[in-house]
Amino acid sequence: MGGAPKAPTFARTGVPELANFPRVEGQLHCEKVSLSALALAHGTPTYVYSGAEVDRAFEGVRAAMAAATKRDVLIAYAVKANANMAILARLAKHGCGADIVSVGELKRALAAGVAARDIVFSGVGKRADEIRAALEADIRAIHVESVAEIEVVRAEAAALGCTARIALRVNPDVDAKTHPYIATGIHGTKFGLELEVARGALGKILACPELHLEGVSCHIGSQLGTAAPLREAVAILGRFALECRAAGAPVRSLDVGGGWPMPYGCEAEPYPPPSAFGQAIAQGLADAGATDFDLITEPGRALVGNAGVLLTRVLYVKHQGTRRFVIVDAAMTELLRPALYEAYHAVAPVMPSAGAVSPCDVVGPVCESGDFLALERPLSEGIQRGDLLAVYGAGAYGRAMAMTYNARVPAAEVLVDGDRMKLVRERPPVESLWAHEHW
Repeated sequence: MGGAPKAPTFARTGVPELANFPRVEGQLHCEKVSLSALALAHGTPTYVYSGAEVDRAFEGVRAAMAAATKRDVLIAYAVKANANMAILARLAKHGCGADIVSVGELKRALAAGVAARDIVFSGVGKRADEIRAALEADIRAIHVESVAEIEVVRAEAAALGCTARIALRVNPDVDAKTHPYIATGIHGTKFGLELEVARGALGKILACPELHLEGVSCHIGSQLGTAAPLREAVAILGRFALECRAAGAPVRSLDVGGGWPMPYGCEAEPYPPPSAFGQAIAQGLADAGATDFDLITEPGRALVGNAGVLLTRVLYVKHQGTRRFVIVDAAMTELLRPALYEAYHAVAPVMPSAGAVSPCDVVGPVCESGDFLALERPLSEGIQRGDLLAVYGAGAYGRAMAMTYNARVPAAEVLVDGDRMKLVRERPPVESLWAHEHW
């Protein structure tokens, strides 16, 4: 369909330097396991995760928040980034909470060992049964995002004979200066309540015995390139929380959202370190005079994105017109972000190839012109059928956004710990594609 897609322009086309994906004698490893050995054991395409990289990223956020705020902070991992049970269970053992957006994510988080008291439920379109499940599980708070949703939460709480802990998610109208598809805190997006609307709803909430206003929250967007917008948003949030308290609401928590960035390798300048975002949150609280609230933050890709690569094998190399196509067995079905956002993901050979470097398009077998993983990337002309490539940054929104278009079986997932590799999600048999169909 259509002509060849145009390569997006990136500041640079590098590979992020990750200590847990080293090269040993030229060969790319995940921790102490060679990706060649892993491909031999589990086939391709396969998502490969480094447990040590998840640990390192979590500790970076935890330490940044502790140093800046001088208190314990609930880190509620945004489950949508990667919901693999092994990842969730690993984070739960660190004391991590969960930011969920569906009853499926609720059940996953609970099954993985995340404490219900550490789960917050975001999302603009929660069904009544999902709200009921959250109330029955007694999670920390349901983050309401519309006036109509407040009434549904009240009705479900009344039917269950319980009190619903809620937080008002406000839209502070702060420009996160990020990709428009992942900017969520400006007017005109579907997320949150404008401040005046939230203020208007406050009286109704206080008058309802079924509702307990536990907190206020916001999330201005992902991949923040500077910490300044976060400081501004937190100050707005803190002032609103104080307004709610003055009106008689028992607000105890400020959820400052996510936005913690991860490097993909295409950035013109390095992202600020985690400490800069921790300091911005603390400064925003000080600006508002709101320093005695419990704090929640919701990193997602920052915890898992660079913990994963998508391991794929070259099927063919094809020259057509002026372009060189490296056709691999992974596709947009395994990593949708390049087709969806024109997102950059670094691509590197597992074993270095001889030959000059020239641009090529790394594409998959799916019957769409938009099925590409990388466009006009400088890779060796020696790459050939059977070679392995690693696509970086696939730990977040890789398997989570995967699909079975073209009747493609989902990829396997493997978690590496030191010199051990564990299959944490099997590649299902092809028959699974029609297992729930009837004819």
